[in-house]
Amino acid sequence: MAAPVDLELKKAFTELQAKVIDTQQKVKLADIQIEQLNRTKKHAHLTDTEIMTLVDETNMYEGVGRMFILQSKEAIHNQLLEKQKIAEEKIKELEVTEPFLSWGMGLALFSFPFLYL
Repeated sequence: MAAPVDLELKKAFTELQAKVIDTQQKVKLADIQIEQLNRTKKHAHLTDTEIMTLVDETNMYEGVGRMFILQSKEAIHNQLLEKQKIAEEKIKELEVTEPFLSWGMGLALFSFPFLYL
């Protein structure tokens, strides 16, 4: 009779452990994505700062794949601002979901001792 209970306990423990590991991976992925988006935002900001020092009539080349397209300074400036805005929105989304992931992991870790009752 003790063997079925042990199998059920082992199965529950394994499922809970898998859930914790999955949640930890999701939290790490969210952190990595936030870091990458912060780098992208900073790069766009620095590039925009340098571009704004140039004369307004300056034409520039934008890299697209393996070619370059001639664009006006204003077009490049708008693209960089848009890139910064999109990165900021994605960072906010990730920062909102990250506490829920951590909360779910904490709940799973909290339920470990109750498996043995």
